[in-house]
Amino acid sequence: MPIIPSSYNPPFLFKNGHFSTVYAGIIRKIKDFEQKRERINLPDDDFLDLDWSFSQVPSKKVVILLHGLEGNAQRAYITGSAKEFNLNRYDVCAVNLRSCSGEQNRLFRSYHSGATEDLDAVIQYIFDTKDYSKIYVKGFSLGGNLGLKYLGEGRTVPKEIKAFVGISVPCNLYSSCKELLKPKNLPYAIRFKKNLVGKLKEKQKRFPDKISEDEIKKVITLKDFDDIYTSRAHGFKDAVDYYAKCSCLQFLPNINIPSLIINAKNDSFFGPECYPEKEALQNDKLFLESPKYGGHVGFVGRNNVTYSEKRAIKFFDEVD
Repeated sequence: MPIIPSSYNPPFLFKNGHFSTVYAGIIRKIKDFEQKRERINLPDDDFLDLDWSFSQVPSKKVVILLHGLEGNAQRAYITGSAKEFNLNRYDVCAVNLRSCSGEQNRLFRSYHSGATEDLDAVIQYIFDTKDYSKIYVKGFSLGGNLGLKYLGEGRTVPKEIKAFVGISVPCNLYSSCKELLKPKNLPYAIRFKKNLVGKLKEKQKRFPDKISEDEIKKVITLKDFDDIYTSRAHGFKDAVDYYAKCSCLQFLPNINIPSLIINAKNDSFFGPECYPEKEALQNDKLFLESPKYGGHVGFVGRNNVTYSEKRAIKFFDEVD
């Protein structure tokens, strides 16, 4: 499918990618919005917390929202998206990935960019306990990679899943990692690392036989974290092996439901390999929109509704 031209043209300040990223991630607030939490048990005896919100009129349509690295279902990009979907007659299931709901998960393992078994568990739970005829998925950053990998890795995708939208998707994880290690992204890397290492210290106390305090002290960069924890805890040889096996880029040719990726050209987290132009041109179900502006999960819009929130609703309505 040809690359989609973008109409996104924000006010002057938000044309700066860093400003857009920081505003959307830290400053933006969503008011007058409520969620109802539900806990589900996973096949490996761990759990996920799902935060639900609902349309004011009964709906047969539900959107599953997947957050990014060290996010949760209370981040403004999730609650803003959920609120807008609710106003447009979609129910929403916002997933808190393992360890991200405010309570540590039970196992030494956690979440990661390729853990599609957890998304599959959420979808199966919705089939078993709810009454929706149409399911949509929207993922942000890491969650976008997770959703696209799920759709393209070879499983039979249920016919009820109608479309996918990915916002700021690191389609090539190693490319994104290398960008995050550059000086321009140092404030973001420090923030991510602080949160990740804090959780890892808690795990070390519970699982001292699986990781030592000395190993944790060796975590200087985000790649170190993936070498020392993510890869080992989830069955990969090292960080590069994890990135190679979990990047959604290799799975995009297999996607057979309408899927839209919105990656801003001024996203400081992304190298050239994160923009799957060739894959979009060769797959008539895959759409790539690369606005000039937007930063990472930014896309700030008027009246506290982002461009990507409106764009996702339009995309889902069109394939309905």
